[in-house]
Amino acid sequence: MRCPPSPVSPRVPAAALLLLSLAVTCRPPVCRGAPAEASDPAAGPADATATDWLVDPASFVARAERSPDGAAIVLDNGLVRRTIRTGAGTATVALDDLVGGRSLLRAVEPEARVTIDGVAHAVGGLVGQPNRAFLLPAWADAMAADPDALRLTAVATGTTEERLRWKRVRHHAPDAAWPPPGVSVSLDFAPPGDAPPFTVRVHYELYDGLPAFSKWIVVTNHSSAPITVDRFTVESLAIVEHANPVDDAPGVVLPHPDCLHVETDQAFGGFGHEHACRHAVRWREDPAFGTQVNYEKKMPCVLEVAPFRGPAQEIAPGGSFESFRAFVLVHDSSDRERRGLAVRRFKRTLAPWVTENPLMHHLLDSRPEAVRRAIDQAAEVGFEMVILSFGSGFDAENGSPEHLARWKDLADHARIRGVDLGAYSLLSSRRIGGGNDVVPLAGEKTTFGHAPALTSDWGLAYFRQLETLYDTTGFMVLEHDGSYPGDWDVTPRPPLQRGLDDSQWAQWRIIRDWYARCRARGVYLNVPDHYFLAGSNKCGMGYRETNWSLPRAEQVIHTRQNIFDGTWERTPSMGWMFVPLAQYHGGGAAATIEPLAEHLDHYRTMLRSNLAFGVQACYRGPRLFDTDATRDMVREEVAWFKAHRDILESDVIHLRRADGRDWDGMLHVHPRLDERALLAVFNPLDEPIERTIVVPLHYAGLVDACRASVGGAPPVRLPLDRASRARLTLSIPARGFAWAVFRPE
Repeated sequence: MRCPPSPVSPRVPAAALLLLSLAVTCRPPVCRGAPAEASDPAAGPADATATDWLVDPASFVARAERSPDGAAIVLDNGLVRRTIRTGAGTATVALDDLVGGRSLLRAVEPEARVTIDGVAHAVGGLVGQPNRAFLLPAWADAMAADPDALRLTAVATGTTEERLRWKRVRHHAPDAAWPPPGVSVSLDFAPPGDAPPFTVRVHYELYDGLPAFSKWIVVTNHSSAPITVDRFTVESLAIVEHANPVDDAPGVVLPHPDCLHVETDQAFGGFGHEHACRHAVRWREDPAFGTQVNYEKKMPCVLEVAPFRGPAQEIAPGGSFESFRAFVLVHDSSDRERRGLAVRRFKRTLAPWVTENPLMHHLLDSRPEAVRRAIDQAAEVGFEMVILSFGSGFDAENGSPEHLARWKDLADHARIRGVDLGAYSLLSSRRIGGGNDVVPLAGEKTTFGHAPALTSDWGLAYFRQLETLYDTTGFMVLEHDGSYPGDWDVTPRPPLQRGLDDSQWAQWRIIRDWYARCRARGVYLNVPDHYFLAGSNKCGMGYRETNWSLPRAEQVIHTRQNIFDGTWERTPSMGWMFVPLAQYHGGGAAATIEPLAEHLDHYRTMLRSNLAFGVQACYRGPRLFDTDATRDMVREEVAWFKAHRDILESDVIHLRRADGRDWDGMLHVHPRLDERALLAVFNPLDEPIERTIVVPLHYAGLVDACRASVGGAPPVRLPLDRASRARLTLSIPARGFAWAVFRPE
């Protein structure tokens, strides 16, 4: 499908040239899925006949089987393998990267740890390893069960199950699957005795076509009295150290192993996973590792996934407690692009709702007539969502019947027009008073200066109000600002919160459950925090808000820089950008697009700068168009995006970052679409340029040759070199845009 030709359509001049570099570099073959040892990291494996899981994951099917000797259960998908010895002593005795052919585990740790009613328990484990620098199979066979640990009582296998419900009500990735296909294993542990007071079930999942597994525990109370889970550790892995520095010094950070990407679904207080997961993911020292090179034995080389405090959760007789989930992705390369592709695949697999990517208008006017007009404008140009923005005057906490009825009528009108209507709501970063605010521990502070406690009377009423608003009106989008960032609260708030140690867990469960309800009913979630694995759709791409008060020409460069930087570990659909149709923080007329018709070229460039990279922005202002010419321009840009939507919302290969000095651009790739790749490039200069661009097509699944179409022109056959690369010479207009699509023969 192509957009009809138009004077303002995003095409390159017909004189654009296609040239091919026929140079072929001879390189040795590599093992399946292995990264190339090449100067071009985006080229992929040098041997194009090798099976790369990032191109074709079909053959990497997860399985859970007994080892040949019956002494272990093995989780294996051809990419990663975890071997768990069962029997008298139960522990992970091998963790192998099958792509790189390397062993990652150097020593045995318990499968989990729990502290119940003040007593610490190791869950499984082996003792007697002679040297914690490496783990020989013979050593593992000879090691003894930890006599003080909980013992294994049962093993079960099965398939993966969805951890929350995903109601699919809008466009998403064509190959999104939920739950992610794979296998599961559960191991039951108990204290010695015929009638144990509690049991711990350790769950594992391994996924098809992805070198990643998840893990969590469930503690069940079999006694006649309540018990309390004071602490737990869901994962502990003694990993081969990243480096071997002999000494260390103040200010010099010793590097932890970088072969693993680790997240949990209890993540908050940051845009990126490292900040948001710091509450539970840490690398600790291993003082028992006596042969390590570091003289002070301070090398961080044990992965530990556990809450910083708590959770201090009471379990009633017959009840259960379920931990958060740890997700571990094994990297097979040190190349930044390949690692980013792996993390993006991880996110699309384990949180596929992040591939929903609606075009959204942030409306600055909540008067009913203005909202109705905005809905109609969105429908006319192909936008899919209207959000009552911050500053619009909309009150999400007004529960009056008249208010709700008015907005139900408008949401019904939006639904008829094929548009989702919803609202912005501020939760944290404000003071409530009346004993409803978080009181941090002495010497600590809240993330945003002030924060309401979610377990307070106000917090519980706030979520009831949101529930009523969305149930009554049928709103289908929530921008939830200042979402719970993980603040600790010393105040007892019965019955949900006893004090400091359980405050984070109790508050996280409230917001997690609300997001899960939103996901189950199809409500789109814009959340400026890393709640992806808990159900949110999108987070900020990463920008400084005051930059949208800069002159328009500078905003264009920042837009493409932010997208380039923000998509290394995120798919384009996972981050929103910003377009100030009306004034944002400041900057006046030089910073804004209104009146839209007077800045049509800039408006078009901002649309293209986002849509050509598959990214949606918050187009914030009172309207999407003001004249027929503006409407036609927006409609045309949106139509082009939708004609190529699947490939534009697929993975990106980073080619050249915007700097205002020369061309910039990225390549979209998807090996299972008809449009296997789409190249999008921009010229920020005042004169037209011609540039020859190396186009790496390995991750598009193209081998030997392809068909290339520049700007919608008839396709031309292109042979590719052994690394699936072509050279494309493009003429790019002054301050303009060029694009090309690549298909298989």
